[in-house]
Amino acid sequence: MPTSNPAPAAHTPAPGEPVLVLLSPDADPRLADPAAPHLSVTDQGVTRGDGLFETALAVADETGTFAMRKLAAHLGRLASSADALGIAAPDPEPWRAAIEAGLAGFAAANPVAPGDRLSVRLTVTRGPEAPAGVEARPTAWALLTPAPRTSDAERAEGVRVLLLERGLDSAAVEGAPWLLTGAKTLSYAVNMAALRHAKAHGADDVVFTSADGYLLEGPTSTLLLARTGADGTRRIVTPLRQKGILAGTSQSVIFAAAEAAGWRLGYGPLAPADLDGADGLWLVSSVRGVLPIRAVDGQDVPVDAELTERLQAWLDADGDPGVHVSGDPVRDED
Repeated sequence: MPTSNPAPAAHTPAPGEPVLVLLSPDADPRLADPAAPHLSVTDQGVTRGDGLFETALAVADETGTFAMRKLAAHLGRLASSADALGIAAPDPEPWRAAIEAGLAGFAAANPVAPGDRLSVRLTVTRGPEAPAGVEARPTAWALLTPAPRTSDAERAEGVRVLLLERGLDSAAVEGAPWLLTGAKTLSYAVNMAALRHAKAHGADDVVFTSADGYLLEGPTSTLLLARTGADGTRRIVTPLRQKGILAGTSQSVIFAAAEAAGWRLGYGPLAPADLDGADGLWLVSSVRGVLPIRAVDGQDVPVDAELTERLQAWLDADGDPGVHVSGDPVRDED
C-alpha cells in the first residue's frame, strides 16, 4: 500500500550561521538548512520579483533573551502589502510561531549577550508557477541573521544623500494602485541601483522625489525633519504617505513618542525647499535606526546630535505606535 513521505527533519542551526524557518499551511513552522536549496526555479518571487517582505529587528534584553521590536506593526504592514499584491500570505500567528522558533534556534546555537541584535526578514512569494486555472501556492519563510549596530561615529557624523527622481508623478501614483508604491515588494532592483548611483557620486544614500517635485522616501528608509516654531514649539514632519511611499514603522513609533512629549506632527506634502532651515534631517529604518543627514546634493545641513539621540531613544523604547501605523487621516498641524 502507498505510504506518505515523512516530514523532513528539523535542522539544528550551527553557531554563526543564519537561521531559516520555513512556513507551510499544512504543518508547523520548521527550521531548515539555510545552505540547502528550498525554492523552485519557477518560483515567481525569483522569476518576476512577485512577492513581498518585511525586515524587523530583535534585540536581546539584560537577561540575554531576544525580544522583537515593532512586530505587530511589521505584521500589519506585511498584511497590507499582501492585500495589495493579492497574495495569500500566512496570518500573524504562524509568523509569530516561526519567529519564536527562529529566535530559540539562534539562542540555542550561539552565546547571546544583552544588546545583541538580529535582523528578522519575513518573505512571501506568489510561489511556483501553476497550470492555467490553478492558483499558485505561496512560498513563505523567515530568515534571522546577526545585525550590526550602527556605530556611534556613524550616527554622530551622519550620511550624505542625493535627491533622485523616481520617475513617477505623485498624482499618477494615487490613481494607479497597480504600481504598488505603498507595498514592500521584492522588486528592489531600482532601489539598489539608486544606492549604487549615490555611492558612485560621493554620497551614502538617497531620498527619492516624485516627477512633480515632492519628497518621498529613501530606498530603505523613511525621511523625517524637525523644525522649531517662532513660539518654541517643536514639530516633526514626514512626507505625505498618499504621494506613493511606504508606511514607516519606525516613523510611527517616533511620532507617537514625539506627540506624547508635546511635539506637533506633520505629514507633508514636502518639497526639497522644505529641507532648508530645518533643525535636523534623518533617515530612519528598523535595523539602522536613526541616521542624521549631513549633506543634501553636496550642500551641508546641520546635524543636531542631541535631537538624534532623542529620536533614537524614542525608537529604542519601542512604544506603541497607536494609530500612526494604520493609515489614519493626514494631519498637517501648524
